[in-house]
Amino acid sequence: MKYLIIGLGNTGAEYHETRHNIGFMVVDSIAEEHGASFQLKRHAHIAEVKIKGRTLVLVKPTTYMNLSGKAVHYWMQEEKISLENILVITDDIALPFGTLRMRMKGSSGGHNGLTHIEETLSSQLYTRLRMGVGSDFSKGQQADYVLSPFSQEQYKEMAIVLKKAKDAVISFTTIGVERAMNTVNTSK
Repeated sequence: MKYLIIGLGNTGAEYHETRHNIGFMVVDSIAEEHGASFQLKRHAHIAEVKIKGRTLVLVKPTTYMNLSGKAVHYWMQEEKISLENILVITDDIALPFGTLRMRMKGSSGGHNGLTHIEETLSSQLYTRLRMGVGSDFSKGQQADYVLSPFSQEQYKEMAIVLKKAKDAVISFTTIGVERAMNTVNTSK
């Protein structure tokens, strides 16, 4: 079985380890744990790992967040991976920091990366792992907030948060989305 695991984020040193790039941080962590390295390919940095008999194609789009669908669509076709074997990992300001929510479908919730994926795929029927980054910002400051680094307190918890996200990805690929959702969405 082959899976496309897409971590959303923006390329460039100025975005490294910002809240908007938590998707990149998760796939980086999976690749590092399994000794894989990313290669720059069409529309994305790509790495491949094998976990429990499954092949995970890790994707970090180079198209910037607002055009993420371009990379998702291309690598779905290139790797011949169906919609049900796709997991998109993204930040979510509606969730407290460290909270994870897995959903099989749904709206973009105003997230530009998810909006572009939905438009490009003409579907909302793909699994997404939303990672809470909190909402400690003033009115009108949302963009500045998600493009800024995590707080010191959040950095102290980052290893735990990334471990939970990696476990969620592995659950998605090994026990299926419904059972993974039961585990991910009830854990704190």
